[in-house]
Amino acid sequence: MADLILSSRADDPAAAARGFPRTFLFGAATSAYQIEGAHDADGKEPSIWDAFCRKPGAIEDGSTGDIACDHYHRYREDVARMAALGMDAYRFSISWPRVMGSGTSGVNARGLDFYDRLVDALLERGIRPFATIYHWDLPQRLQEMGGWARAETVERFAEFASAVGATLGDRVRDWITVNEPEVIAFVGHHQGRHAPGLRDPRLALRVAHQLLLAHRAAAAAIRSEVRHAKVGISLNLAPVHPASDAEEDAAAAQRVDGYLNRWYLDPLSGRGYPGDMVDWYGELLDPEAVEEMRTYTGDLDFLGVNYYSRQVVRGSPDSFLASAQVPIRDALYTTMGWEVYPRGLTEILQRVSRDYGPRAIYVTENGASFEDESRNGGVADPARTSYLAEHLGESARALGSGVPLEGYFVWSLLDNFEWSHGYTKRFGIVYVDYATQRRIDKESASWYRRFLAAR
Repeated sequence: MADLILSSRADDPAAAARGFPRTFLFGAATSAYQIEGAHDADGKEPSIWDAFCRKPGAIEDGSTGDIACDHYHRYREDVARMAALGMDAYRFSISWPRVMGSGTSGVNARGLDFYDRLVDALLERGIRPFATIYHWDLPQRLQEMGGWARAETVERFAEFASAVGATLGDRVRDWITVNEPEVIAFVGHHQGRHAPGLRDPRLALRVAHQLLLAHRAAAAAIRSEVRHAKVGISLNLAPVHPASDAEEDAAAAQRVDGYLNRWYLDPLSGRGYPGDMVDWYGELLDPEAVEEMRTYTGDLDFLGVNYYSRQVVRGSPDSFLASAQVPIRDALYTTMGWEVYPRGLTEILQRVSRDYGPRAIYVTENGASFEDESRNGGVADPARTSYLAEHLGESARALGSGVPLEGYFVWSLLDNFEWSHGYTKRFGIVYVDYATQRRIDKESASWYRRFLAAR
């Protein structure tokens, strides 16, 4: 079967490592709600995901993140595993409702102390912390007051960023404000598949706008608290290819690119919203938001790129973007239904570098979900090993072409709660037996360890 064929890069991790300088950072990424568990421990308040998971039918297997990987109690074990794998850096997120539940009631010191201990544990092992301030877990009480559609939520977010910066900023230099605003805005507020589960395109566009403002506010708050802070944002980006040479397919690809890529990259680079998409959205878009973006800039120290696959689209009139994705014959797909397309990583990195000129770029997420089973005390995952090897090869190719790429984070360190899919999808290089919380390095983790050692 195609998904069991290892690439030549996977056969030789030492050869795969040669394309990177020693200063290049390698690590893994996670997010708070997906791994921490301890959903009501030490004063943590509910998030929108705590509430969403309790809606009948919202989660594929009916599960929640109440326990997840119990990282809140097992973080030392997980940090030790990172160190044993040889990782340089770890990207984690900070749970807003664990630290400032309502956004107005002050800092929960017990919740913030967890991240204080986590950062110390990382530094003790020589692992550089990358902190994401928002990875989708808005306090439920803020959602009940209007959520991201409310201007005051941006102010609360800046206060949250200031609080974590004041506590962790003496040890954490690298900060990501918001993870994947497109998913937050549209999957959560238009498609209804993620928390808070709403279906309103006008609202989604307002939320997307508010998230850009939240990035700017949080970046300013972090810089005011943290000397020599490096602040970025993580966007889920992808090359968008037309399914054919037909004019309607080319137009569809242009729209999808505008929706997914340019709607965030353009304003963050000081260009305002792309005009073709402003015209396309029409009355759904607040004219004041368009005007506000004319003087906006993201002031990024680095751009985080989350890459999983490309999009191949055709024209399709009965949809929000008048487009539809096209399946690729004979392609390998992950269990998420995403095509494995390594070349797309180099393509998007080169495009972003060429068109937007960021000071630095990190691949802040890259990984794949496949069917994994623990057998005889081990987990063979050749498809994931091949996926990682090929995408690391593309990262080296992008670096060699002049892209200012400075690091790469595997998604994910651990199998975890995969949002609306619950525990039915496994992205980790470390297998988690959820019944016992036992961790087992998969073969992909062993390959990554050999790759890192070979540098």
